[in-house]
Order: sequence, then structure tokens, then C-alpha cells
Amino acid sequence: MLKIAWSKEFNHPLPEGHRFPMIKYDLIPEQLLYEGTIRPGNLFQPAFLSEENILLTHTLEYWHKLKYLELSPAEIRKTGFPLSKELIDREVVIMGGTFEASMFAKKYGIGMNVAGGTHHAYTDKGEGFCLLNDNAISANILIARKLATKVLIIDLDVHQGDGTAEIFRNKNEVFTFSMHGANNFPAKKEKSDLDIPLPDKTGDKEYLKILDITLNSLLEKVQPDFIFYQSGVDVLSSDKLGKLGLSREGCKQRDFMVLDLCKRNNIPLTISMGGGYSENLKDIIEAHCNTFRLAQNIFF
Repeated sequence: MLKIAWSKEFNHPLPEGHRFPMIKYDLIPEQLLYEGTIRPGNLFQPAFLSEENILLTHTLEYWHKLKYLELSPAEIRKTGFPLSKELIDREVVIMGGTFEASMFAKKYGIGMNVAGGTHHAYTDKGEGFCLLNDNAISANILIARKLATKVLIIDLDVHQGDGTAEIFRNKNEVFTFSMHGANNFPAKKEKSDLDIPLPDKTGDKEYLKILDITLNSLLEKVQPDFIFYQSGVDVLSSDKLGKLGLSREGCKQRDFMVLDLCKRNNIPLTISMGGGYSENLKDIIEAHCNTFRLAQNIFF
């Protein structure tokens, strides 16, 4: 059964000026329910992730700055959000959603989070609308509990997973792969285990060819027993911030490659949605919904 983390807290605590495109966190499940791709039983309300689990990834000093709302004005500006208790609560629920989705992935082969993909959060700081790093936290929990021995993080958001790369730069149990726009945020890139920076306007044909070759070689090289996938749709040509040139169908084919690879090789997969900033909200919702549709069709 496809299990999807969703909470009203993913959207509503954000100030009005920050609601678009965050409103997608409500519209994605609404669309999937309306069209019959999922039923209410597919959605689950995640719990707050414990402090103990957060501290497997983030430093105590940084976590206390978040918990007690003690970030400096400069640190707050880097996150992109005004700091509040509601914002921190939202972030901790998102962390719980990705971890619980990982537990469902162990049971059903796949688990998904309507939110997440907070790959710009470092061990000791937040940036780019990311305060805590959900895929990193969940990967570290799985390793600590001996539920995985080799984790592959596939990050296909248009922005490099800089925080994830920093967190795992000295950890052999996790292999980080980021394919992203070369001329995009962050200006200073970190070093993932594998980075593929793409030139502006890279389209479907070239993108999918590179990805196909890379995924197959990575599977052989890394031999993961668990995969996290950051499926941001800011790779679309319509994206205001992305600079790449994928069509909606190309983005769907990208997702198919990752999901099909995991299904054929019996590797549990957890998916977080990541970014999407197209002018037309429909482009964002449809591209994200395609990921869930593929999950339902491929795995169930």
C-alpha cells in the first residue's frame, strides 16, 4: 500500500507572503484524491521527530538555536523564512514524515512525503528554505538502527544538495549524488560523492541520457540497500528559478527511471518532493502528482 506523509502543518504556519508555492502541499493530495490515484487511507499524519533522532545529524548548538528561537538576524535571512515556533514545529513534523515514510518503504518498497527534500540544511546551519535535513536525518536513523548498511541519496532537484553533501562528506555508509544546474543556487557548491552540473537549458534528451547512464553505473558501484530520492520539479523549463529545460513529460520520465530502477532491484525507496517554482501553479502540481501516479502504478 502506498503511504504518503501529509500534514496541514506543511502549509498553514507559513506567513501569507510565503504561501506560494507552499500551497502545493494542500493541492497535491487534493488532486490525487479527486482523480482516484489515492484514497484517504494512503495518507498518514506524521508525528514530531524526536530530538534524539535530530541530533544524529545536526549539532546540539544549532538545534538549540532553532528550538529556543535564538538564530541571529543573519542566520534567519539565510533560511529565507521569518523564525517562529510554528515554523520549527512544521520542520520537525516534516522530518518525522520522511522518517516514517522510510519505515513504510521498508515494509512496502516505497514511502513518500508530500513535503521534505530540505537539502540545503547543513549540520550546523540552515539555508534556502531548509532548516533541518530530512533525507540526511532519516538515512542516519536507518544506519544507527542497522536497518540499512549502504544508502544512496539521489538528488535531482535543480539546486545542488549542498547541505546533504556536507553532512555525509566523511561517512562511507551514505553515497550522495546530485545532478543540478551548474549556474544556480547555491553559488558555492559543496562536494558530493558524485556531482553532475548541467548547463542552462539542458533539455529532455540530454538530461535523460546522462541520468540513465549514471543511475545504472551507480547501482553497480554503490550497491545500496536503501535509496532516498529528492524529486524537485524545478528542473522544468517553466520554472522561474531553475534555468534547465525539461518538459513535464521529461520530468515524468526522469521519475520513472528512478522508481523503476528501485522496483526492479528490490531496493526500498523514500521520496521527498523538493522544489518547484513555475509561474503557473498547475505545472507544479501536475509534475509533482506524476511522481505519485508513477509510484502507485509501478509499485502497486
